[in-house]
Amino acid sequence: MSKAPQNDEVIKETPSRRKFLGQVGGAAAAALAVGAVSFDSIAGAEGKAVSPLSGNLHGQARANASFTNRKNAAAAELAVPIPLHPTNGDEQRYANKAGSYSKALPHDAIGQVDLAAWGTLINALTTGQPADFEAITLGGNVKLTCPQSGLAYDLEGTDSHQLQLTAAYPVGGQDRADEMIENYWMALCRDVNFRDYGTDPTAQAAVAELSGLAKFHGPKDGSGQVTSDLLFRGSLVGETSGPYISQFLIQPFNYGALTVNNAINTYQANLDYMTNATDYLAVQNGQGPFAANTTDPTARFIRNGRDLSAWVHVDVLFETYFNAVLFLLDGGAPLNPGNPYNSSLTQTAFGTFGGPHIASQVCSVAHKALKTVWYQKWFVHRALRPEAYGGLVHFRKTGLDQGAYSFLHHDVLNSNAVAQVGEKFNGNYFLPMAFPEGSPTHPSYGQGHGTVAGVCVTVAKAFFDDRVPFSSLVNGTAKFFQASQDGTTLNEYTDSDTTGITIGDELNKLAGNIALGRDHAGVHWRSDYFYSLLLGEQLAISILSDQKGNYNESFSGFTFTKFDGTRVTI
Repeated sequence: MSKAPQNDEVIKETPSRRKFLGQVGGAAAAALAVGAVSFDSIAGAEGKAVSPLSGNLHGQARANASFTNRKNAAAAELAVPIPLHPTNGDEQRYANKAGSYSKALPHDAIGQVDLAAWGTLINALTTGQPADFEAITLGGNVKLTCPQSGLAYDLEGTDSHQLQLTAAYPVGGQDRADEMIENYWMALCRDVNFRDYGTDPTAQAAVAELSGLAKFHGPKDGSGQVTSDLLFRGSLVGETSGPYISQFLIQPFNYGALTVNNAINTYQANLDYMTNATDYLAVQNGQGPFAANTTDPTARFIRNGRDLSAWVHVDVLFETYFNAVLFLLDGGAPLNPGNPYNSSLTQTAFGTFGGPHIASQVCSVAHKALKTVWYQKWFVHRALRPEAYGGLVHFRKTGLDQGAYSFLHHDVLNSNAVAQVGEKFNGNYFLPMAFPEGSPTHPSYGQGHGTVAGVCVTVAKAFFDDRVPFSSLVNGTAKFFQASQDGTTLNEYTDSDTTGITIGDELNKLAGNIALGRDHAGVHWRSDYFYSLLLGEQLAISILSDQKGNYNESFSGFTFTKFDGTRVTI
């Protein structure tokens, strides 16, 4: 169930254009009167240009206002404190760089990165020079994913280098070990339907082990236990009630004149990858091309971790949230109470505060989120992916590491999940992956999908009334749905925990589904999901604050619920 708001927060706006206009007064009129170029002189043979209306700024005066608005926003962003960017210390702690991202560089037979090649990567990340990025030594023909985007600037929102992520968990720590155990269980349960977690033996074994881990940070019940209903769920407001999958991901919606039923192209069941040393090392060295996933010939609604993995494998990053906005607009979701057109007697929202504005806004912020999180990935944390940690586990468990990975915590080495993987895959303890190529070729932390989810969902909550019951949008009924056992149809969800679920709750669950879907695939950690959503939320608030001064309407600001349940006004 949703948590009650804990306190209210007000985000102060940057100096607005309206404040500037109020200060210009006679100066603006004088500027218009003495303009060097008259309207008549530029009208040409087709007729006269329209004269400026009394009281409005046009021509040079408007240009001046626009400049001042940009300058004030820039000054406000310059005043944002420059934060420290803490790391987990693994790069300094381990000479062999076993705790750091190194995929696509050359590695030895137990997965240790070639240190000279590693040095070429660090050199490029230190100098920032394009030529140095071209000199990075790769281990195969697979390229690194766009590290220089972490150095790009943006003209809206707080600069990427001034937003902070907490340090990633150290590779040898219990926090990392315990969330890795969840990754192993997610892989083992990849073909178990979410609705069957309460009865499936493997899911029940996951519940038992995760409940006993001191540093597992997933949701737990009042007695501190993981339950079947909480297994593999997100822990933010709205994520633990109702069906596992957000209604935005399974209910039909209209894409203009098209009706989208939300059944997806998923992957063949019981087919996992990188479960032996040959395949694992080829992937770590970037020795592609890799085979494509085998697609299930039947379209299905998302019902298990494999289906969710298939969705987040090929989605356009803003796609899910754009679809949610279309669903909300088509369903008549009420706009945010702060929307200035709610009380207008003569006007309706459109280019500002209306459908086109909302739909385009939720897409455009995704690009800004990627630049923000790519700085954290490449230039701060360089955290290893779960697949690489799985390699450390395999070589330690088999003794092939000769002590190189003895720092691994005993929780993961003694895990029931790891033992079951070894039994299933003939003594191989690598993390079974949903994709042949494993993770993308960029570091794990923060998470691109999670940061985009955070920024897009926050923007959506700013434009709609997030406290309205979601059930009011579902064909005028209180019904929620989940996929059938074979995923070919939808069944009504009949449990009683849907009471009180709001639009904001369902948007939060959507963000968590997408971010944790990457964990189901084996390419991210739970901590990536959690902290990256918060990073995206920070960015969205800064963007919305910058934009507030750009509107002509009488606009008092948007109030919505943050991921932690507190209310914020922008």
